[in-house]
Order: sequence, then C-alpha cells, then structure tokens
Amino acid sequence: MSRVTTSIVVPAYNEVRRLPPSLERILEYAEARGCDFEVLVVDDGSTDGTAEAAAAVLARLGERGRVLRNPENLGKGASVRRGMLAARGARVLFSDADLSAPIEELEKLERALDEGAGVAIGSRAMDRALIEERQPWYRDLMGRLFNLLVQVFAVRGIRDTQCGFKLFSAEVIAPIFGRTRVDRFGFDVEVLALAQQLGIPVAEVPVRWRDSLGSRVTLWQGARAFVDPMKVRLGLILGRYYLGSAAHRPDPRAERASVGGR
Repeated sequence: MSRVTTSIVVPAYNEVRRLPPSLERILEYAEARGCDFEVLVVDDGSTDGTAEAAAAVLARLGERGRVLRNPENLGKGASVRRGMLAARGARVLFSDADLSAPIEELEKLERALDEGAGVAIGSRAMDRALIEERQPWYRDLMGRLFNLLVQVFAVRGIRDTQCGFKLFSAEVIAPIFGRTRVDRFGFDVEVLALAQQLGIPVAEVPVRWRDSLGSRVTLWQGARAFVDPMKVRLGLILGRYYLGSAAHRPDPRAERASVGGR
C-alpha cells in the first residue's frame, strides 16, 4: 500500500441510513483534494446492516477502504480506539457518522497541526455563530454542565471536549490511545486528559456544526458519562495510566504495527 497522508476513522452503530451518504461525501471531498487518504469504518456490533452498507460504498477504494467489525456493541470509545490504532495515515481524523461537523472543516484542523499542535479538536463552544442548527435546550444544558465537571476534574482550558471531530498526528496516537480505558461516550475526556498529561499540544478550533436528528447518545448514556471525568482523575492520581514510567510507556511503532493488519 502506498503512503497514506490522512486516515479518516468513522465509528458507527446502527447507522445504515445516515452512514452511506456521509461516506459518499467524505470520498468526494478527499478525491477532489487529490490527497492520499484511507477511510476506516468501525462497526460497533450493528444489527441493521451498517457494516455491509459501509463496505459497499468503500469497495471502490480497495485496500484504502476498510470496515472493522466489533463482535458486539463495545461502545464508541472502544470503536474509536480500534480505528485510531489501526489507521496508517500520517494524520488521523475521527468523525461522527452523521458529519455534524462537515468534512470540509478538516482543513482548519490541519492548519492547527501545521502550526505545531499534536492534536486539533473541533469546538462548538468557541464561536457559537458557526452552529447552523442547535441541539435541544436540554442537551445543550447537559453539555454545559458536563464541561464544568470536566474542567474541575480532568481537562483544563478546553471549552468543548465532546465534539466528534478530532485530528491527531500519527506519532501521538499510540501514546494516547494505547492507554485509554473508557469505552463509551466519556472517552473524549480521557483522550484529552492524557494528551495534556503527556505534554502534547492540543489546539481547540471553532468549526461549523449542525445538530443531526437521530443522535445515538440517549439522555441516560449522557448522564452516565458524567462519572467518567472523575474516573479519569482517579486513574491519574493512582498512576493507572503509567505516565511516569518509560518502561510502561507504549511504543507508537509497536502499537500501530500490531493492529495494522486487522
């Protein structure tokens, strides 16, 4: 396989309707730019034919289009982790299946990496004028309360940890995702907390965003995620992430090579 400059990882669970149009849009965008790219869909134990629908769209990419199938529903965090560690690109984006943040916003994140960041994250909070369609008031309120909790326990200085549009340089992926433990919707907090603890520069970038009907995050799941910042903080205090020991620090080359053939 020739060199891949950008990998795009899309976690998906029962997205047979929304995913194919999103993949078509991603492919059209990447092909128009003329960049060397790959697309990985991680199917999280879907029961509606999501994996087959994704494979049909990606078939024209050959080995640059892959569908990784979880044997059961493991959670968004577990799916993103698997896709990120399996990606081969010099830069790796993970994006929600509904493209709430348009794929064209990738160029903003790329500029942040060009300027020295190791991680660039899309943000809805930095410029709310860019929000084209807002989510319901109760979800917005829950998000604001969640971010306050995140600021207290886990991640300082970032206003929106949960936007599903994040770009990583290849060299930071294994040190971060090789340590992650949170398998469900609070995983973003853990990822960013680890980046900060490892001294990796994180750039928060305002992006266009539109609320998409049919969110897979239920209110109960959102409520459960409130525990995750405290879990991450406790893990950091107890040394469960092995941040201080070089002997336990994941080797990016070994980690990425071990998953590259999936």
